Amino acid sequence: GEATPRDLGALRDGLLAAPQVVAAVESIPDAAAREALGLPEGAIDLVADLAARLAAALTDRPPALAREGGIVREGFDAALDEAKRLKDRGSDAMIALEGELREASGIPSLKVRYTRVFGWYAEVTRSHAAKVPPTFRRKQTVAGAERYTTDALDELQTKISEAEERFSTREAELFAGLLGEASARADRVRALSERLAAWDVAAALADVAHRRDYCRPEVDDGDVLALDDARHPVVEQLAAGGRFVPNDVTLDLEAERMWIVTGPNMAGKSTFMRQTALAAILAQMGSYVPAKHARVGVVDRVLSRVGASDNVSRGESTFMVEMRETANILARATRRSLVVLDEVGRGTSTYDGLAIAWAVAEHLHDAIGCRTLFATHYHEMTELTEGARHAANYSVSAREHDGDVVFFHKVVRGAASRSYGVAVARLAGVPEGVLARAKAILASLEAGGALPSGRHANLRGRSATGAAQLDLFVPAVSVAPASSPALDTLREVDVDRLTPLDALQLVAKLKSLL
Repeated sequence: GEATPRDLGALRDGLLAAPQVVAAVESIPDAAAREALGLPEGAIDLVADLAARLAAALTDRPPALAREGGIVREGFDAALDEAKRLKDRGSDAMIALEGELREASGIPSLKVRYTRVFGWYAEVTRSHAAKVPPTFRRKQTVAGAERYTTDALDELQTKISEAEERFSTREAELFAGLLGEASARADRVRALSERLAAWDVAAALADVAHRRDYCRPEVDDGDVLALDDARHPVVEQLAAGGRFVPNDVTLDLEAERMWIVTGPNMAGKSTFMRQTALAAILAQMGSYVPAKHARVGVVDRVLSRVGASDNVSRGESTFMVEMRETANILARATRRSLVVLDEVGRGTSTYDGLAIAWAVAEHLHDAIGCRTLFATHYHEMTELTEGARHAANYSVSAREHDGDVVFFHKVVRGAASRSYGVAVARLAGVPEGVLARAKAILASLEAGGALPSGRHANLRGRSATGAAQLDLFVPAVSVAPASSPALDTLREVDVDRLTPLDALQLVAKLKSLL
């Protein structure tokens, strides 16, 4: 009872197109394909009676709302056609009356108009007010004009109103009847629409698989999830032609079931993990998958914790939301689940974050034993594989060249050696003076030096509270800290990249350091 005329028009168009769809499926020569599409032995109920009824009753383009009128096609109902003729003839009569009033009054600019509030009226501009006959009765005054009515105008308006009311009432009755007829056939329409929807999904998936070179996955009850040259179904379409880098992944419950994935930001860790989860979902919903070869041992659920967001309305910070999602994963995951975790613990302090990340990974590996992809920037996490025989380290390769970082987007065995955070900051447009200072501080930290202010204890020793600190960076060589922070910063400046504004800011920074 809530459908609009346009809804019924869409239903009509769908029902009229349904025979073409069924004919296309029935014409498939492969009997196995027809069976897979659920084509029944007998005829399919196309709800032809409702299709014919709506086609005969509705106009080609029904309005969005019933009150707008113009719903029913001319010739469908005799009573409606008669009311329409009276309505239209009344409009013609109103045009004729306008001409008579102009001639009788001698006012050539007189116009007969209509509004919903005041109905029909004769409008005369102020410049012709003196010519208005005494038989005209003033109805309304507006800017620059006066509006009048006459006995003839009132009489004709009554006739038109009655005809319009009869027309609207009859059309509303017919529309309600059509709604009732459609409702009475709702189960038949729903059954047909479900069949067509299934075919539509199958056709869409087949078209995508054909155009984008997807493979048919092997789905079994084994313990292995193996993808060769897997791609992300969306990202590869947004990337420039031929620029997307495919990757392999093999998660085996009896072998390497947990991958600890490290690497710099922007290198493609999240894309790699998401494409693996999407491949599992696509395979189990009956689709081909974006890969050269795919074998999917059935997973009971895909559980993910990716991205960063807060919930201000509930007073939850980014870290709180992250922990809620992580808790949900740990509560629901089973041995046959696929878990995708991206940088768990990053929303709090280094100590707490690393501790939580390590404990979560350990629980997934030891207690649950499911297939897991665990991306992290905590390089200490790579040491977990030393005591976890089903865990392995992998990284997304990148190299630094002339101060810039080059991403290869290829997942390789082994942990990442660096995070390239400063190089990524340069790509983001951080001023050169800030980058130079960051590199100087980084060099000091990697060499085992103290924080630049000197007010804090050595990072590789103990904190101001006396607590042992964690090795966040592994120095390539041990170098004594430079004696001057200003000199360290100046050495790291890339003059070729320095803008005039950056240079002024750098001078101010160096002066403050001295």
